[in-house]
Amino acid sequence: MDDLLSYSQRRAARDPEFADNLEQGYQDFKVGALLRQAREEAGMTQAEVAKRLKTKKSAISRIENHAGDIRLSTLERYAEAVGYSLALELQPARGA
Repeated sequence: MDDLLSYSQRRAARDPEFADNLEQGYQDFKVGALLRQAREEAGMTQAEVAKRLKTKKSAISRIENHAGDIRLSTLERYAEAVGYSLALELQPARGA
């Protein structure tokens, strides 16, 4: 894993487009990881969340693994299904 991190850092330093995509990919991963963590802390399975949202377990898996293209309304409904509320924060872009 250290090799991957080292490679990513070196490539991002010399390739601005790679760096931008890497940051976006990390943000997408982070959202999915937060959703999964909230679900697990609620003691729920993906199937249980799916039932509350009237969808399939595969849809919950897709949300947790590809959260970058999730609608805000879906994100809010997911949070409520696992006993959380949604809070958004705007931050200045890096370098701005």
